[in-house]
Amino acid sequence: MSNANPDLLKWLNECLARGHSAESLTKSALSSGWHPDLVRTAMAEALGHQLVAHRAGAPSVNSVRIPGPDLAQSPTYVDCGDRQVEVWTVMKHPRVVVFGSVLSDEECDGLIELAQPKLARSLTVDNQTGGDEVNSARTSDGMFFNRGENPLCERIERRLAAMVRWPYENGEGLQVLRYRHGAQYVPHYDYFDPAQPGTPRILQRGGQRVGTIVMYLRTPERGGATIFPDVGLEVAPIKGSAVFFSYDRPHPDTKTLHGGAPVTLGEKYVATKWMREGEFV
Repeated sequence: MSNANPDLLKWLNECLARGHSAESLTKSALSSGWHPDLVRTAMAEALGHQLVAHRAGAPSVNSVRIPGPDLAQSPTYVDCGDRQVEVWTVMKHPRVVVFGSVLSDEECDGLIELAQPKLARSLTVDNQTGGDEVNSARTSDGMFFNRGENPLCERIERRLAAMVRWPYENGEGLQVLRYRHGAQYVPHYDYFDPAQPGTPRILQRGGQRVGTIVMYLRTPERGGATIFPDVGLEVAPIKGSAVFFSYDRPHPDTKTLHGGAPVTLGEKYVATKWMREGEFV
């Protein structure tokens, strides 16, 4: 039985079938006054409908090499050189791995301290132009570090590169986000939509995104999970841990639809690392 508002769901299904992007429809629904919770529920269901409808006729896309830890022998930890990172949870489709002890408490606190003076309303990529924009679907505060901007960032970024066996140079700089009470990020994909006019400009800086790591820097008292609606997965935002997921093509069939559930008590800080196909410049 559907939990989505029937009128909103009908509109989303019709617009998605006509080729409108999930991100643009989310923005339109929110700007029209729909509650974010209703938008999140309806969008997750609508995207599920589209996935079923298009799976048989989905365009054939050659898979690319993607980042990922070596889990062939079901290890309980991954040796990242300067730190042994615990393997907590593994999912094959979508490819999701939850890691523990990725960061020390001191590293978490250090990133927050460095980021706080620069925090401002979070921006997202504008797929129409390839630039940045304030997006009503994302209600956090954020900032970006350049890759290797300071010794702490570089140490963490090289650890992450070793953890998922991906070149350090192919990573975007860390983004630190603060989610206060009620802040959230409605479900979305991290890859760049090939149908959007701004995507060619974005891809000039290193190709498609192929992987994401979300590291939790501060644990809220309630709420703030990273959610994967297509597979019913919720990852608790525990300080020092991280969730990694990869996607070999820019298509909903990767099942990497994800979001940040609202924080209902306390504050959540995260640091996000995106990985590109090629060197990020």
